[in-house]
Formats: sequence, C-alpha cells, structure tokens
Amino acid sequence: MDYDDMLQSHKDNNASLTVAVLDVPLKEASRFGIMNTDANNRIVEFEEKPAQPKSTKASMGIYIFDWQRLRNMLVAAEKSNVDMSDFGKNVIPNYLESGESVYAYEFNGYWKDVGTIESLWEANMEYISPENALDSRNRQWKIYSRNLISPPNFLGANAHVEDSLVVDGCFVDGTVKHSILSTGAQVREGAEVVDSVIMSGAIVGQGAKIKRAIIGEGAVISDGVEIDGTEEVQVVGYDEVVGVATDED
Repeated sequence: MDYDDMLQSHKDNNASLTVAVLDVPLKEASRFGIMNTDANNRIVEFEEKPAQPKSTKASMGIYIFDWQRLRNMLVAAEKSNVDMSDFGKNVIPNYLESGESVYAYEFNGYWKDVGTIESLWEANMEYISPENALDSRNRQWKIYSRNLISPPNFLGANAHVEDSLVVDGCFVDGTVKHSILSTGAQVREGAEVVDSVIMSGAIVGQGAKIKRAIIGEGAVISDGVEIDGTEEVQVVGYDEVVGVATDED
C-alpha cells in the first residue's frame, strides 16, 4: 500500500479518522469489522464481525487520525471513564457517536488477513506463486528480513528444489516443491516437502513426507513420518517432536 494515497484522501475529506477498507466476499464478511458507508465513502455505521453484514467493506486495521481531534477524544474519554482501548469495540464507535467525520479509504491492491490457519498457509503459498498479484520477484521491491548472519543455504547431492523460497542457513538433501523454508530449516535425505511452510530451525527427518502443512520453529519431524494436509492444512507447534527423535536431532 502507498500510504501517501491514503493520507491524501484523509486530507481531501478533512477527516477526523480514515479507515483503510478492502472489499471481501460476502461469505467472509462476518470475520471482519465491516464499514457501512454513504455515497461519498463517509462511514455511517460500523459493525464488528456482524452475523448479517450490510456491506463487504472490511477494515484492514490501518488508520489515519487527525492528532488534535484524537487527543481531544482521548482526554474527554478519560474524564468520562469511557473505554478507548480497542479500535473496533471502542474507538471507531465513539468517533461515530460523537459525529466525527470518519471516512473509508478503499484499497484495491493485494491484502490478506491471516487470522486463520488456512489463510496463513494461503498467504505463504501466494507469496511464492508468480501468477499472484503480490509479485515477490519484482526487483524494485525492497524486502527486508532479520539479519541473523547465517551461512548460505546448502543443497546436498540429493537435493531437488522447485518453485520454492529457501533462505540462508537452510540444509536441503531431499525434495522441496512450492514451499518456504525459513532460516536454519533442514530437509534431510529422502524427505519430501510439498506446498508447505517450514519455520526457522525446524527439522524434517530422512524419508519424512510433508504436504500442505505449517511446521513451527524448532519442531522435529522424525524419520519416515508422514504429515498430509490434503483435506485440511496441518500444523506442528513450536519445538514439537512428531515421531521418535534421534540423537542427530
């Protein structure tokens, strides 16, 4: 998102508060804070995860405030013992009840809510898919990550990697297809990782097979273990051991 565009919209509307929104499918709207607007995109009603949504303009959780008006609202709320600790439950409703000018800024680019296991997995898969609107291969992008001063990734004699992101410190001697391997992850000889996310320091043992799964940091998938998320994305928690760990793990 180019925040300059949103800021300009905020200024043009002389808004007290501008909320970035994204049009979502009606069947998913109940998962979000929904903004009901007039013809000028002024927000007239806010509904937090409504059972029967009136619109599909979902809050992206990105806000621009007029500082002086925000300060006045917070000072008044404190004097009146009004809770202003939550954007959805308190802040936006209080702004609307006070008659403040609250506008929606419609964003049309790529955005993904990762509030569920399925959507988190989808976001990672979309990130490495060239046909997706989020083009991570664009060389003009400046993408920053943690600098752990790790050695380069190492691909062994048996390694086969396709359409995947393998970062520094990884060791691969198995097969990795359309997956993401975070810093220090290991995929040992004969192992297969497909459509999965392997987080930092996780180990996939010899001959293990992982499909459509998220493997947490430091987790160990022991030799020969199979995890199949074809029906539902599978998750292995941080530092969890699946199977019988060996001395090498």
